[in-house]
Amino acid sequence: MKKILLAELSLMTLAFVFAVSLTGLGFVEKEGIAQTAGSGKNQSDSNEVNIDNFSFTPPTLTIPVGTRVTWINHDDVPHIIMNTDKRFVSPVLDTDERFSYTFTSAGTYTYYCSIHPKMTARIIVHE
Repeated sequence: MKKILLAELSLMTLAFVFAVSLTGLGFVEKEGIAQTAGSGKNQSDSNEVNIDNFSFTPPTLTIPVGTRVTWINHDDVPHIIMNTDKRFVSPVLDTDERFSYTFTSAGTYTYYCSIHPKMTARIIVHE
């Protein structure tokens, strides 16, 4: 009886580890990871802001009006991206989660991590 119970437990453990591995590799999409505002224009790597080592890279990004910017959290801790004027606020971003926002007006948008307020950067949007 113990051997059967151990075999079933081992199979359940393997199934769990497999499911977690698929999620981590991006084969299974988590709900609510990315939040998008604005239009669904295509994004390119140049319109990405990486969050790593408690900093935003690039610290300043210059883009034309109508561009969608995507932030990607590469840190092992969560971050929340917030514009100082509160025009955009991300959900809590865990490791490898993304947040996108489309900038529809020209201007300078300063933002920071509301969990780690010393993390700051800006987006400059031109016509």
